[in-house]
Amino acid sequence: MPAPALSGPRYLGEGLKLMLRPGLRAFVLLPLSLNLALFIGLVSFAVRQFRHWVEVLMPSLPDWLSFLEYLMWPLFVVLVLVLIYFTFTLLANLIAAPFNGFLAEKVEVVARGRDDFPPFSWGELAAMVPRTLRRELRKLGYFLPRAAGLLVLTVIPGVNLIATPLWVLFGIWMMAVQYIDYPADNHKLAFDDMLAWLRRTRWQSLGFGGAVYVALLVPFLNILMMPAAVAGATLFWVHEGGERQVARRP
Repeated sequence: MPAPALSGPRYLGEGLKLMLRPGLRAFVLLPLSLNLALFIGLVSFAVRQFRHWVEVLMPSLPDWLSFLEYLMWPLFVVLVLVLIYFTFTLLANLIAAPFNGFLAEKVEVVARGRDDFPPFSWGELAAMVPRTLRRELRKLGYFLPRAAGLLVLTVIPGVNLIATPLWVLFGIWMMAVQYIDYPADNHKLAFDDMLAWLRRTRWQSLGFGGAVYVALLVPFLNILMMPAAVAGATLFWVHEGGERQVARRP
């Protein structure tokens, strides 16, 4: 593994430490509370739907198959994990985009050496909503056709053998794109220019994305890791020279 890839995971750890500092907690609590409410809502919805499914299905089965009710719960746990990883990650990033952009902005101020923490402003947060939501839709436009192409590969015999590692690699890359885009967008860097910069720092980006990808696979930990990933991505932007890409724009 090239040495630059090892710097990526370090930024996630530093982001976790930074977001626990007293002066930044107010900026962290907003997306964290939102993610927690969304997480609880998704799990509650999944439990209600599963119970309804069991109540509808079980009466139609003969008594000797009643043991299937107990076998369904492990299946339910697996389905909830899948639901949480994909649906929760997608919705949380979309809904929390303004909060994450706001957090990235404040983390960058601290990362550049200011000892005084910037004040919280609802007006400043509200002003970021239209821009950050447009950017999230741009990321969805990048993600969906590539995910569709990988989905096609998974149903082609023989070719589907490489689909799983490609899904993992694409997921890792998307974690870098998702979170490093917050500080890039704060600097008004176009999405395509941001992608070009990530390709030039490919190994660092994949190292950071890989660390975030693994952390977000863990239920409950993923709630805490989202703001940590935003903070870590901002540190990545500052220390890997993101502003040089802004300066290169025509």
